[in-house]
Amino acid sequence: MQLVKFIDLGLIDYKQAWDYQEKLFDELVSLKIANRNSPNNQQAATNNYLIFCEHPHVYTLGKSGKEDNLLVNETQLKEKHATYYKINRGGDITYHGPGQIVGYPILDLDNFFTDIHKYLRFLEEMVIRTLVEYGIEAGRSKGETGVWLDADIPHKARKICAMGVRASRWVTMHGFAFNVNTDLNYFDNIIPCGITDKAVTSLDKELGHKVDEKELKQKLKKHFANLFECELILMTNH
Repeated sequence: MQLVKFIDLGLIDYKQAWDYQEKLFDELVSLKIANRNSPNNQQAATNNYLIFCEHPHVYTLGKSGKEDNLLVNETQLKEKHATYYKINRGGDITYHGPGQIVGYPILDLDNFFTDIHKYLRFLEEMVIRTLVEYGIEAGRSKGETGVWLDADIPHKARKICAMGVRASRWVTMHGFAFNVNTDLNYFDNIIPCGITDKAVTSLDKELGHKVDEKELKQKLKKHFANLFECELILMTNH
């Protein structure tokens, strides 16, 4: 069974978390390149990581995104205490903020399966199974990543979890953003993921009360471990 090191960074600046991800990602990729040039008996095993965190208000634009989908200027961003970054994941624009659980799996998929499509479906499934524990039926929207409620009902479809990943040499980074106790007003300043005809929602909005985030993280971790058939090891010194 694969081991995955679990790290909870708590509330952390987006750029700081991104730099940390890049460091782990680069180490893994470098090790894989070194392994390729080494005899079998000298190859080192690659680590896998799952990072959870929350960010202060921030908008991030993926490689395929349009800047027009950010509907506020620099002054308005400052007024909203928000920052903005163009980043190297797939997908369009999204929002991160307090009350949103963000997950960054940095996995060597050679240790699991080499299939990005399957990887994304597993991340979605982890959130779908977690929502079931709160009595909420969620699913997928055809042709769009992420987790949705009432995906097939026009004017009712709403996204509860966004996804955007990057992979190189089967090493992954970036990941998912799950709206738990999130201030959804911040989504009014963007066209989320470039999608104009569907809304966003959060778990607390659907349930009508705040959610215990610590408990929710435990549920996410349980479903992640089951789906990826791995054991999560808590890392405290990072």
